[in-house]
Amino acid sequence: MPYGGRPPQQQKAWLALIDDPDAYAPRGYQLKAWLFGGQSVAADHALFDVEASGLATIADLFGEDAYFAETGAFWDLQNAAIEAKRVAFIEAGWADAVILSPETHFHSWEYEKTPKRKGGRVYIDVRASGEVVFHEGYLTCKEAARLAKAGGANADGGTNGDGASKAVRPELTSTTQTYIDLHRHAAVRAELLGRSGIALRLMVAHAIAGSPLWRIVVEPQSSRNDAAKESVDESRAEAVFDAARRAVLTILDLPDDEPAVAGGTGYGMCGSHRDLCKLFARLVELPDPMVMDVLTVVIGETLATGSAAVEAVGLEIGVPMADWWQADEAFLDSLRDREVLLAMVAEVAGDMVASANAKEKGKTLKGIIRDHLAGNGGREKREGWVPRWMAFPPAAYTSRGGVGTVEAHARAFAAPDEDAKPDELAGEPGADLAREMAEELDGVLAKGEGESPQGDFVPDPGAERRVEPGAEPSSEAGGESDRLAA
Repeated sequence: MPYGGRPPQQQKAWLALIDDPDAYAPRGYQLKAWLFGGQSVAADHALFDVEASGLATIADLFGEDAYFAETGAFWDLQNAAIEAKRVAFIEAGWADAVILSPETHFHSWEYEKTPKRKGGRVYIDVRASGEVVFHEGYLTCKEAARLAKAGGANADGGTNGDGASKAVRPELTSTTQTYIDLHRHAAVRAELLGRSGIALRLMVAHAIAGSPLWRIVVEPQSSRNDAAKESVDESRAEAVFDAARRAVLTILDLPDDEPAVAGGTGYGMCGSHRDLCKLFARLVELPDPMVMDVLTVVIGETLATGSAAVEAVGLEIGVPMADWWQADEAFLDSLRDREVLLAMVAEVAGDMVASANAKEKGKTLKGIIRDHLAGNGGREKREGWVPRWMAFPPAAYTSRGGVGTVEAHARAFAAPDEDAKPDELAGEPGADLAREMAEELDGVLAKGEGESPQGDFVPDPGAERRVEPGAEPSSEAGGESDRLAA
């Protein structure tokens, strides 16, 4: 049998094209289409009985797939079968059965599922390959929306002359609604001025849940080095903070498998764990010490790594890094600078050891540091050593620069330029807004500190210690971990 079941004369015609230098002989999938007189149609796509039709089919090289030799004859029978299917769907109770030609595609996002009892149609998707797909129970999105609108009751519960329900007319116009929203907003924030306890809880709820105007991002603590990330994850500081985070999740009735307390997008579903109003209501129930514990975890989660804020806070509270960190392999393996390693040897082993090993390679210097920190080989164990970069305040080992903690510390405690004029800030981000806010604040202060437009609001010096109704009195400052443990 000739290859592919094609007649010898057709094979001779193709060979003649190959021998003719001025002719084009199709190859690959184009050859297949040329042999079949157009796009090949698989016998499996037929909606009619192939054997009873008498149409010739041709098998491929392996005899696994069969194709119709004459696509024109196939489409005559296929179209007749499609029409029979269309009639059968209508007789079965569907509103209509629409045939989509090969040039028209059925895109699911343009349609909406609609049952037969609500007027759904059947769309018959006919494809150029001969395949036919039946999509039962659909309407276009526009028709589905029109049907849903017609199903609603009007303001009086009546219908129009066609029997369809009229559109509901809202009680307020959009202009009136905006007017009301603005005045209510102004009144609420004016009344909030004398209620610092409520304001604190509202701000914490915003930091946790987010809002259309708030978006707080949790510090990811990411690193391209897996060993560095693992070192942080397994550190004592992370273990202590994670315990505090779990305690806060429990306090706020949030799932204990949440990776963070903060980080809401402001689009939590009403009534969900991240619903702003639900979190605010829960915070109102809590006493001041517990709210401060929640706030501490939230700011800890959102404190940016390597920022000037870390330097400012660390120096303010006097963080003893030796209590929270010990040199590990991840740290020592990351060191590359021989001058720095020699200075570290002097710190952990003494100047004499450093001088004796001044010409040694970095690997040897790292070994000396390891042995003295661990007390191996009869060496005196060096307790509480912290490299200069990690201490508060940080320092460098060389004058070459490039130490991020030192640079962040310099930004945090840079002396302000008292001689700088407002115009000299031009071009800085937010300079115009800062200038406007400064002028507005000067105007308010000129009228008298604490004076409201009505002249009846005077800030209470003890407002920060005010306890809202239902809240427990605030205790004196104590360890946050003690309050969480309680």
